[in-house]
Amino acid sequence: MIEIDGSLGEGGGQILRTSLALSALLNKPVRIYNIRMNRPNPGLRPQHMASVRALSELTGAELKGLEEGSTELIFSPKGGGVKRTVIDIGTAGSVSLLLQAITPYCIFTGDRVKLRIIGGTDVKWSPPIDYVKHVTIPIFKKMNIRIDLNLVKRGFYPKGGGVVDVLFHPCDELTPIQIGEQSRILQIKGVSYAANLPSHVIKRQAESAEEVLKKSGLIPGDVIIDILQEEPVNALSPGSGIVLYAIMDRGGLIGADSLGEKGVPAEKVGEAAADSLLLQLKTKAGVDYHMCDMLIPYLALASGLSKIYTSNMTLHALTNIMIVEKFLNVKFNVTGGLNKPSYIEVKGGMLNQLR
Repeated sequence: MIEIDGSLGEGGGQILRTSLALSALLNKPVRIYNIRMNRPNPGLRPQHMASVRALSELTGAELKGLEEGSTELIFSPKGGGVKRTVIDIGTAGSVSLLLQAITPYCIFTGDRVKLRIIGGTDVKWSPPIDYVKHVTIPIFKKMNIRIDLNLVKRGFYPKGGGVVDVLFHPCDELTPIQIGEQSRILQIKGVSYAANLPSHVIKRQAESAEEVLKKSGLIPGDVIIDILQEEPVNALSPGSGIVLYAIMDRGGLIGADSLGEKGVPAEKVGEAAADSLLLQLKTKAGVDYHMCDMLIPYLALASGLSKIYTSNMTLHALTNIMIVEKFLNVKFNVTGGLNKPSYIEVKGGMLNQLR
């Protein structure tokens, strides 16, 4: 049984998600203790429990310690679980974070896995669902990971109720990737959206983001900025947000986002997303810091040498590296340092060796 200290590094929920994902994939039991000990409310919360339950159903795992507030969990996968189900987080817990926990297992079942996930599609402290659709999935495709995602209904805090249909295609082998320093921006795209709010909120978010990008001096005049303004939709809770992404000339894809909040003008929401995108584009990185974090397990599993240049090496990503190295016989090389643009390099292929 693999033992993981949940207080390592940033000591948050990512340790749990990555540990569960690799435990399920490798069919090895794991004991995770000190879960989320570096958070104000340590232990399992409902959104984390949803990930555990989902993977348990998918893998037929036996569980010990699955209760709210628990700081220790034993997850023992058995294999041969369901390949078609509905996962209801039950709160506004993040759909995208749940996807992080289940994707490694779902793509390697040898068959298609079809899921409907109900929860928060656009909530704080997690990638919005449009980021997953327009940044995560296209970069995954470069590694031979194919995922179809359909947003059926948006879900905001506090009631959630968002609905996402996901289809995972079977994958035999992961392709290593090389995404280094970029030299040119080809296009900037985005999505501005809102639920239970007037259409002018969507328009103001998009227009303010575009204005900041154009005035920055960083975006060449011939680069097209195309921000889709969706029609307002109905949801259980009101909310808004904007996702931006820059397509680069050497395979780079940088994303940024901002969520609306009560009392915050729509213009400020658009400006925040644009400022975040510009800050990362200045580094000439090909991978943004959120995507870097998500890629870590897949880089270790890909068959060969992968090297990416990220806009910011976060403690979150470094913690993820620590966890992956405990499960797999790989060693990451990081050149740059914490909170700096960095190269991350690893020779993967562990999945083939372990099978």
